[in-house]
Amino acid sequence: MYINIEKTTKLIQEKECDAVILFNESNMHYLCSFSPSEGVIIITKNGNSYHIVDSRYTETAQIHAQKTGLKVIEIKNSFLNEVNDIVNKENIKKLLFENETISLAQYNSYAKKLNNTEFVELNHDFMLMRNKKEAFEIELMKKANNIAEKSFLELLNEVKIGKTEKELAALFDYIMARNGSEGVSFDTILLTGTHTSMPHGVPSDKKIKDGDFVLFDFGATYQGYHSDMTRTIFVGEPTEEMKKVYDLVLNNQKFALDQYKDGANARQITKMVESNFKLNGGYDLIHSLGHGVGLEIHELPYMSYRFDTMLRENMVVTDEPGIYIPGKFGVRIEDTVQITKFGCISLTNSEKNYIII
Repeated sequence: MYINIEKTTKLIQEKECDAVILFNESNMHYLCSFSPSEGVIIITKNGNSYHIVDSRYTETAQIHAQKTGLKVIEIKNSFLNEVNDIVNKENIKKLLFENETISLAQYNSYAKKLNNTEFVELNHDFMLMRNKKEAFEIELMKKANNIAEKSFLELLNEVKIGKTEKELAALFDYIMARNGSEGVSFDTILLTGTHTSMPHGVPSDKKIKDGDFVLFDFGATYQGYHSDMTRTIFVGEPTEEMKKVYDLVLNNQKFALDQYKDGANARQITKMVESNFKLNGGYDLIHSLGHGVGLEIHELPYMSYRFDTMLRENMVVTDEPGIYIPGKFGVRIEDTVQITKFGCISLTNSEKNYIII
């Protein structure tokens, strides 16, 4: 049995249900190995597994089913009718569903049709299962990360005074595609000068000037899995204030990596970084220290003071402290790492010390 289906059947049994129904694109990908924009997957507690698709995805689903073992069913009338047939055939009385992502309209239509079936909330248990990556998933994420890093090094040759944020961001996306990325993990963030103080700023017509910081936050995808990294570079000679802030961010980024391991508490690590920022300049950490990465760019766990989360072996998470001074500049440095029992293994290997062009 395909390992991810096997893990899913164990979850169904633990929840004392008969089956799980999945509509979410990333959850479906976890089981069928590609990302259909529409479809339904049903897995029973006995491991019987169904992938319901429309004619757009029949051939693709059948190709991937050779690996996963899913039974592909092309709809004749509607997804709802096919689901109803399977529920009756498998005698499903308790059905786990994605209560955190399904729309109310979709839930109501299925609950009305399957009126003899009890719907049981899945909450974030499926995501928690996805958080612990299998070896093959980590290898796919390494591939995505290698594509992104190779592209970043190529792009650095194009970063020059007078180039615009938009121009370089578009070129960056093209280079990643040329190097094998299926698509960007998220809209590329490429900012210069005072714009770097906006953590999720949008590339504009602003031109690079001598003495600027340039911030790059980007990711590639490979077979559905994401990468995520951020680097901040100097154009020309940096000021003492720029170097001071950069060093503070880098030191805390390295410090956090030293804390990342199985059993570490996300809230405690975040608070230590926040305290160090306050102590060494009165700066705030205005966003999470990091987040999980996988089939989605933002997954559990979140490295934040708001979440009392324990890191576990084979989670893949980011470490991305940043300092932002409105009207002046901002610095963020981000790596993606695999959690192990004794520390973490970085999937990101690009230079983090001063890059001056």
